[in-house]
Amino acid sequence: MNSPPLRLVFAGTPDFAVPCLDACAQPGIEVVAVYTQPDRPAGRGRKLSPSPVKQAALAQGHAVEQPENFRSAEARERLAAYAPDLMVVVAYGLILSQKVLDIPRFGCWNVHASLLPRWRGAAPIQRAVLAGDAVSGVCLMQMEKGLDTGPVIDRIETPDISRETGGTLHDLLSRYGADLLRRRLPLLARDRARPASEPQPEDGVLYAHKLDKAEASIDWRESAAAIERKVRAFNPWPVAEAEVAGERLRIWTAQALPAATMAVPGSVLGGTREGLDVATGDGVLRLTEVQRDGGRRLAVLDYLNARPELRRTAA
Repeated sequence: MNSPPLRLVFAGTPDFAVPCLDACAQPGIEVVAVYTQPDRPAGRGRKLSPSPVKQAALAQGHAVEQPENFRSAEARERLAAYAPDLMVVVAYGLILSQKVLDIPRFGCWNVHASLLPRWRGAAPIQRAVLAGDAVSGVCLMQMEKGLDTGPVIDRIETPDISRETGGTLHDLLSRYGADLLRRRLPLLARDRARPASEPQPEDGVLYAHKLDKAEASIDWRESAAAIERKVRAFNPWPVAEAEVAGERLRIWTAQALPAATMAVPGSVLGGTREGLDVATGDGVLRLTEVQRDGGRRLAVLDYLNARPELRRTAA
């Protein structure tokens, strides 16, 4: 006799979670509801906008729930009414209490974008790039009450991330998270038992605090390598910003050069079609894509066409 499908509730909000929702569409799995954050104001008109997960869920014909939280017994009872075997949580945006974690038969799984216990918390992708981590990855974790403290069921590690931006690493880890669900959900549907998991070690815990736009401001006294990591980490948001040759620029791409300089940090050393070189506290940073106030992203060659005097700046 065939087993009934595994009843799954999915909880997620941003575009990072959409591939994971898609990965739940497998034989033997029934997505009975999708939970996501309430619609929020967005854009210049500040009109209420549905989350990427809500848009995907509606397109797939899923029931959508958008509670502000699960503090009320009514909200928890509504979740329980779906009789879930499992809840899969991916960047949902709410801390779940033990009362909620206990509702699904097999508890709650979380797809987390780091190699736990490193970078628990809100912004693991950007923090990994900012810190200069050699690799990153995704963990599938059995959730417990603590913040990203649960035992790890499975993980996928990336190759070298030294050239990744916050955006490219985001997209890569989103795909890896979906891959974990594709290989683990069928096993749960077959075995109908919580999978083996490995407790996180106590050593190596780091917290990935939420990004603050103020962090994107560049201090030219830092090293070129550190500033390059900041540029990569904060692309596409909030985007690194700096004072360059008397104006504020958003810096989208840059490269740390091994060159040494005695120039004052922040001094423009010269611009060519390869980039605009700026002195730092240790080394030279070559800006390759920038954005002026109110303007669009520009390759540095286009920027230099608007500011030809920078071509003649002496080292």
